[in-house]
Amino acid sequence: MNSEHHYAVSVHWQGNRGTGTSGYRDYGRQGVIRAEGKIELPSSADRTFHGDADRWNPEELLLAALAQCHMLSYLHVAVQHGVVVIAYEDAAEGTMEQVGQGGHFTSVTLRPVVTLADASQTELANSLHHEASELCFIAQSVNFAVLHEPRAVVAAE
Repeated sequence: MNSEHHYAVSVHWQGNRGTGTSGYRDYGRQGVIRAEGKIELPSSADRTFHGDADRWNPEELLLAALAQCHMLSYLHVAVQHGVVVIAYEDAAEGTMEQVGQGGHFTSVTLRPVVTLADASQTELANSLHHEASELCFIAQSVNFAVLHEPRAVVAAE
């Protein structure tokens, strides 16, 4: 079954300091990302590129999208295989290479820690990350490696 899904966001620049883009250091990189019915997301460039460290940058948002997509795909696959997950955390990291004025991500490593209700499901739980990765729309849409270093733990009884 093929179907299309459409998404819409708006990005609004907030960094005009009075002279617009009259010079590279004359404007701020602040913005806000909006989607109907959702809270606004303050955005900026990475601090390296004259952005605000306290706002989300595009590189972090890409990393977050990959980590969240994998989590949601994993939880789906866990249900299909009867694996009871009671907690899930990920400490994802990405590497971007700057080349001249541009650049690209070279890899992302997801490090999900899955807490299980049943110790006998540990091996199966760890093996499900590959299937989850195959189902993740975002991971299937990028042109760089999305690696996984999963770890399953059992909840304290």
